[in-house]
Formats: sequence, structure tokens, C-alpha cells
Amino acid sequence: MMWLYHTSNVEVRTPDVAHSRAHLDFGRGFYLTSLREQAIKYGQRFLRKGEEAFLNIYEFDEDVSEFSRVVFDAYDNEWLNYVTACRKGMPRTIYDIIEGGIADDQVFDTIDLYFAGIYTFEQALDQLRFKHPNHQVCITNQLVLDKYLHFVKSIKL
Repeated sequence: MMWLYHTSNVEVRTPDVAHSRAHLDFGRGFYLTSLREQAIKYGQRFLRKGEEAFLNIYEFDEDVSEFSRVVFDAYDNEWLNYVTACRKGMPRTIYDIIEGGIADDQVFDTIDLYFAGIYTFEQALDQLRFKHPNHQVCITNQLVLDKYLHFVKSIKL
């Protein structure tokens, strides 16, 4: 069992993939993290806009062998290829569960320079090698959410 967190401007008792935006790091899906402090920090973006922020806490049963899963352990060639394809709306492979680093502001700046042709693929990778990945889990399959992700509680930030 793994604890996962999702920060939103609402309590999310019943997560779904339908309300996700397209062209995110790992495509359309429900995004979570195993890093509580990262989730709380993310909540500040809602508070700065004068909105409420909720830290939604879930238990995730990791025995999901019936579903496809990929884990990107580093900001590497495989991660960069996947994120750039998803952000362009053209992922080659769709997984049910995707886990890996976040393209935060610094990482996204590097990706943006790569998209603009200012950095080559190799230069972008060189920049990313020194970044310590944050953590995100993207669940793209509603069946995974329904069967393996269990709402525990939410805390108003």
C-alpha cells in the first residue's frame, strides 16, 4: 500500500480521468504524488489566487499487475521523449499508470528551449541530468482509479 496525495481547489473523493487537461507531462489522467510536502507546496498556487486548497489523501494498492505501468526513474532520454510527445498530444504508448519526475518550471524551461530548437536533444538531456526529480503518478485508466485508489480524507490547507 502506498500513500498518494492530490492537491486541488476542491475535495476529490471520487477521482476521474475525464476532468484532466490534455498535453500534460504524461498526458490526460489523474495526477498524484507520493511526496506530501510537494503536494502541499502545489496547493499554494490555489491560495495565491484566493481559492481554497485541499490536500486529498489516498491509499493506493500497488498490486496492479493486470494494467500497464511505466516508471521513469530519472530525467533521461526515455523520460524526455515521453514527456515531449505527451505535451505535443502524440504519445506513442499509452500506459494505465505512469510514474516519474515532474517538468517543473526549471525543467520546463529546458524542454521549451528544446522545442524552440535552441537546445539539441543532447543539450537538453545534459541540463536535466543535474535536476533531482520530483515525483508524480498519472493514472490514465478509470478502472485503476476505481479499483486501486481509495480516498482516505482531505485536509483544507
